[in-house]
Amino acid sequence: MPQTPTTVQLPPQTLETFARYISNEEAAMEQTLKGSAPFLWSEAIPERAKQVQARKVPAQFWSGRGPLKVPNGLIHDWIGAAFIPSTTLEETLALIQDYDHHQNIYQPEVIASKLISHQGNDFQIYLRLLKKKIITVVLDTDHDVHYGSVDPTRALCRSYTTRIAEVQNAGTPNEKVLPPDTGYGFLWRLYSYWRFQEQEGGVGTECRAISLTRDVPLGLGWMIEPIIQKLPKESLIRTLEATRQALQAKVK
Repeated sequence: MPQTPTTVQLPPQTLETFARYISNEEAAMEQTLKGSAPFLWSEAIPERAKQVQARKVPAQFWSGRGPLKVPNGLIHDWIGAAFIPSTTLEETLALIQDYDHHQNIYQPEVIASKLISHQGNDFQIYLRLLKKKIITVVLDTDHDVHYGSVDPTRALCRSYTTRIAEVQNAGTPNEKVLPPDTGYGFLWRLYSYWRFQEQEGGVGTECRAISLTRDVPLGLGWMIEPIIQKLPKESLIRTLEATRQALQAKVK
């Protein structure tokens, strides 16, 4: 009889390791704003830049060939890029900040979306997410989002999850939202870092997504590995493609 995953709680040590990783990576990101590296990851290698200009969506681990193993968990650090033709930086930011309509732009992964509050460059938002790979997981998530301007043609966005709660029997009379950091552990944290650069013919758009999940229990690799190994990349590519499609639809 096949095994099924058991519910777990996010161990403090796992979260502490993730926090240290984020601190180190954010410090490195700051350095790129000082001209130590190209603003866009896609511009660092000519072949990658050609792929983006050819309307492809390259995506890969930020470093290494797999997620980083930490105590009782895995850190997934992915970067992806897309070029969005015939649009401006202002139009791109307006679309991404239209949080009440993310459920339309980013379906089927985003089931519901809502802007909770907005003040200046700061947004608090709610998203109900659908993760489907062998099994289906629904998550209620809250995000703290901050935008920044580098200059008139370049902008940044940083999004932190502040709550991720698994939803059992979603959409039924028996729906139950579990306490945060409790459940199957398919997504414990998701921090996203966007960069936008207006250039000739459109906007270069990139997203670096750093997520924390449980590790893979012995005997459950067949079920859990596709969820926590393949979904981060697939989700990143879909998000970038959906952003481009939505902006191009406005042009037509």
